[in-house]
Amino acid sequence: MKRLLALALAMGSVAAWAQTAPGSDPPGADVESLLALARANNPEVAGMRHEALAAQQRIEQADALPDPRFKLELQDVTKMGAQNPALWPGDVGSTRYTFTQELPWFGSRALKREQAEAAALGAQAQVQGVWLDVASRIKLGYAQLYFLQRNHRLNQEVLGLMQGLEQIARARYAGGLAPQQDVIRAQTEQTAMRGELIALQTELHHGRARMNALLARPIHADLAEPQTLRPLPAAGSLEFAALDQRARAHNPQLAAEEAKLQAADKGQALVFKGRYPTLTLGIAPTQFQNDVKTWDLMLEMNIPLWQGTRRAQEREALAMRDAAQARRDAAAIQLQADLSENLDALESAQETETLVSSSLLPQAEISLRSALAGYEAGKVDFASVLDAQRQIRQAKLSRIKAQAEGQARLAQIERLLGEDL
Repeated sequence: MKRLLALALAMGSVAAWAQTAPGSDPPGADVESLLALARANNPEVAGMRHEALAAQQRIEQADALPDPRFKLELQDVTKMGAQNPALWPGDVGSTRYTFTQELPWFGSRALKREQAEAAALGAQAQVQGVWLDVASRIKLGYAQLYFLQRNHRLNQEVLGLMQGLEQIARARYAGGLAPQQDVIRAQTEQTAMRGELIALQTELHHGRARMNALLARPIHADLAEPQTLRPLPAAGSLEFAALDQRARAHNPQLAAEEAKLQAADKGQALVFKGRYPTLTLGIAPTQFQNDVKTWDLMLEMNIPLWQGTRRAQEREALAMRDAAQARRDAAAIQLQADLSENLDALESAQETETLVSSSLLPQAEISLRSALAGYEAGKVDFASVLDAQRQIRQAKLSRIKAQAEGQARLAQIERLLGEDL
């Protein structure tokens, strides 16, 4: 197990070095390159891996017997006042050596081991949960960067369009075919576009900084421009009932809560073992001068007399077990609600993208071409051209938003499932 973990970490480090070596292309062109770096470098995930390893080591500790005890008693160190006090066993009246071993009641060690095993399983589930959370944030961040980059590019295209419209308005104004207000409005639109470009550039900077933080890279390290989005799953693979079963089987949060419930069950059974005594066995040879002449055996036990205290401990353990079960049930209910919400939102994003691409965007493009032609011919005013330009810009922005929203919802669904679709 340790060798496999070390090998996996080493391979992850090599992959991370290969993707960040000098002269290589920066990561970020696709989400897979970012996920590979995060899996190897993210400190949050690494911390949980170490905690899971620590929990694994507690299993053997839970099953171990308490350390034996040794006691040395020097008796009659002055030999009835015949000598000065002595500290050597052969020089005193007698020396008693006591060796004791505490023995928990039958089955207690097994319950402690099973409790530690359940805790270790919960820690492993938490590792997976932390990784899925980090992976989901990376996928969301990648979708946001994609949206911001495409929006930035769209604004540059619109700015170029407005510059072309300004030239047309200038030409018509010079020929006395249009008022000067048309030129001023074109310039105003360009100023607004430049302001939006500055804001988008700032958001892109913040998005790259957040992404680099997830990858444990320098905040200002280069990232490639997002090129492609992951394909969304087909509608047939998004049945709620099937995905709900997969989520119940693989969701790490639900697995962690189930492990806590199992640990609480074992803890309750362990508390009931407190009704029985803990035994202590001992052996005590006694030395007289240089010879061991007597051997004593010893049996010691605690007396579980004060039952009121133990009943309170048992009620506490039962309450803790019920609380763990309630948290497990609440996690299962919340899992269903989150899964249903994200499935509906993903379906809505897909429908929106289809509607915009197949209907709204072509209509807006036709409207813009018609408005431009009408304005050049003097049949349409400049306000109609601006409205048409805004419509096509809004249509393209809606399509990019729908694509990014689909990716965000896909990331959330995969986090809930505990695996990729």
